Amino acid sequence: MANLERLRLLEEFAKEEPNNPFNWYALALETETSQPDKALFYFRKVLKDFPEYLPVYFPSAHFFAENELIQEAKETFESGIELAKELKESKALRELQNAYQNFLFEYDLD
Repeated sequence: MANLERLRLLEEFAKEEPNNPFNWYALALETETSQPDKALFYFRKVLKDFPEYLPVYFPSAHFFAENELIQEAKETFESGIELAKELKESKALRELQNAYQNFLFEYDLD
């Protein structure tokens, strides 16, 4: 399936089921490299409208960092770590903590 066709299909899914966070998350991932402005909108939408959707924290924090939104990346990592603790998701917690430490080191933050 071509990228444009897949994108249209995902947009249709989001329109049909706007309360399903996966639809918006999939749109963010699909537009991440080709349309970063749209990806930014979709990542922020999932974080705002579905704050308990744990899968979005890791890729959105990386996306923010790669697009020089350093404070937003930091806050997203921190929120994701707290959510993973609350949900007792140990694997996600380890992944987020490791990525966060690498992020802090890379950007010389404390």
